[in-house]
Amino acid sequence: MSDLLSAAEPIASLSPRAPERVTFVLDSLSGGGVQRAWLSLAEVFLESCDRVDFAVCEPGGAFASRVPSGVRVFPLERSPRMVTRLMALRADPRGLLAMLRPILLAGSPPGYLRYLHSFARYLTRERPSSVITGGRTLNIMAVWARELAGVDTRVLVSEHVSASQDLEKKRSREWRRRYLPPVMRRAYAAADAIVAVSDGVAQDLAALTGLPRSSITTIYNPVIDARVLREAGEPVEHPWLRAGQPPVVLGAGRLIEQKDFPLLVRAFAAVRRRRRARLLILGAASDEAKTAARRAELMALAAELGVAEDVEVPGFADNLPAHLSRAAVFALSSRWEGFANVLAEALACGCPVVSTDCPSGPAEVLGGGRFGRLVPLGNVDSMAEAIVATLDAPPDRAALRSRGLWFGVERAAEAYLRLITAPPREAGVVPIRAHRVHAREPARSAPTSTWRPAADPRWRL
Repeated sequence: MSDLLSAAEPIASLSPRAPERVTFVLDSLSGGGVQRAWLSLAEVFLESCDRVDFAVCEPGGAFASRVPSGVRVFPLERSPRMVTRLMALRADPRGLLAMLRPILLAGSPPGYLRYLHSFARYLTRERPSSVITGGRTLNIMAVWARELAGVDTRVLVSEHVSASQDLEKKRSREWRRRYLPPVMRRAYAAADAIVAVSDGVAQDLAALTGLPRSSITTIYNPVIDARVLREAGEPVEHPWLRAGQPPVVLGAGRLIEQKDFPLLVRAFAAVRRRRRARLLILGAASDEAKTAARRAELMALAAELGVAEDVEVPGFADNLPAHLSRAAVFALSSRWEGFANVLAEALACGCPVVSTDCPSGPAEVLGGGRFGRLVPLGNVDSMAEAIVATLDAPPDRAALRSRGLWFGVERAAEAYLRLITAPPREAGVVPIRAHRVHAREPARSAPTSTWRPAADPRWRL
């Protein structure tokens, strides 16, 4: 393990301490990929910035205890629906038609937009020099909040999933979200920087919104640090992962449709018909009731396929690296991703990987298949064949670790710091009020300096 820890030394020396006051905006502190990324960046930023804050919509969650000491946490307050609609119109009055169906006429403004007023007041009071946020509605909220607050704060927005795939999934129950792309385009164009966590996500975002691909910077997620490598060597309580037991196929992630764990259970059943193995799926849903329901569904499927004795879904595991370092293979069955942090984590722990070739991220993390087998989306037989092949002929774990360490926290932190401390873009930030509502109208030329809202008493909070 000491070799692994030494390999995790900073890939590049970080910039000298900068007079930056950085705020990360989070929906919650639950165990998601975006939260992991911001926690990792915050720890590094504390060494190079004057102040680091978390502005959190829903405080609490599995990662609440992981917030680095020195990071100030500010809970945001949820506003009534009508207040949110009025604030949205104040922030972007020319965006009326764009926001009509997804926000103004919706039963409730989508996502986390209802924290807009509270975050604008936070900006007015705390005046951070930079804001970093991730996720569609949080991104929009951050840009609008700066408009309302009238502060000179840089806003960096980021996309962590394939937006088109995610919006398509939500059409049935949240059909108004299909109209969000024009709102995204207006807000994102007013940000100081746009980040995507993979080239696939960047291309998808550009195609969905019409934003120039050249305006989007790809920064792979900050995944691997000393904590991950340290936890890889810690003991694991689960008896299946002890020495001398049958090989374990490991799955991990939120128990949601996107992860397609039923496909993994079906593929495992095919594997089990050919050889001895066990399947362990780690993860939880958004609350205990949903977690219990999803677990019951997966176990019912396993029973139907005759493999229930070799399948377990024990819930969220705080020490995932320890499980990865002892699993025979990690299998990702997702229908879509943004980057797939867990694949980088598995590689760094030396765990062989099999993954669906879903949009976006897995192919980039696995080097097009050089560091793990990629299988067609939704294909049970191909997934089963890849798992069996990996169990029969596992790759060199040292080579996997070397690839995983490439996705170190320091590399990503340096890239984010460069963006938030760089001079304004040559074309400048496009003010929201300069956007044309109708696509056929000619666009205004962008100013040559960073735009900020005018000091207008009507916008004071």
